[in-house]
Amino acid sequence: QTDIKRIVAYSTVSQLGYMTMACGLGAYAAGIFHLLTHGAFKSLLFLAAGSVIHALSGEQDLRRMGGLKSAMPLTYWTFLAGAIALAGIFPFAGFFSKDAILLRAFNGDALDRAFGWIGLLTVLMTAFYIFRLIFSVFHGQARTQAQRPHESPVVMTIPLLVLALLSIVTGWLPIPQFLSNVFVTPAELIVPDSGMVEWERML
Repeated sequence: QTDIKRIVAYSTVSQLGYMTMACGLGAYAAGIFHLLTHGAFKSLLFLAAGSVIHALSGEQDLRRMGGLKSAMPLTYWTFLAGAIALAGIFPFAGFFSKDAILLRAFNGDALDRAFGWIGLLTVLMTAFYIFRLIFSVFHGQARTQAQRPHESPVVMTIPLLVLALLSIVTGWLPIPQFLSNVFVTPAELIVPDSGMVEWERML
């Protein structure tokens, strides 16, 4: 893709796949944890992409960008924070939520571990395409046709800073511990009288 908004949007699909995989593995708390961390860093990426589009008078094509780091330092650093979180790099939030899902997969049976390897491969693919976007937009030679690219106003940059902070903080919050008290495992659904697992009866 060459459209900056489409790249960010398609990355949402892959992260929804992570959440679905987590639920399929029975790691419901990890899946919702990733939903929450993803909400922080993906909001950041979308708003940062909007900041770039605003600075370039509506331009969305990566092939007409480049070299914007010096003109938009705050957008660059917050965009980079969102990219690091999306790629699952420590100490940003995406590392903790993705790691929780992968840990559950690799601690399961052979099929679970196979999904774990697929998930690990997609982590590398995600890192590749989001940093491709970073380098295309902010580094290299300027290819923009806009006359004077500029930093966005505070009405956009302040939310960028808040979301960048959340892209770190949400990973360190005890959200999985809280959620683990909400969800029960199949072993906890045993009916004492019949000795039968309730979820099997419902199936």
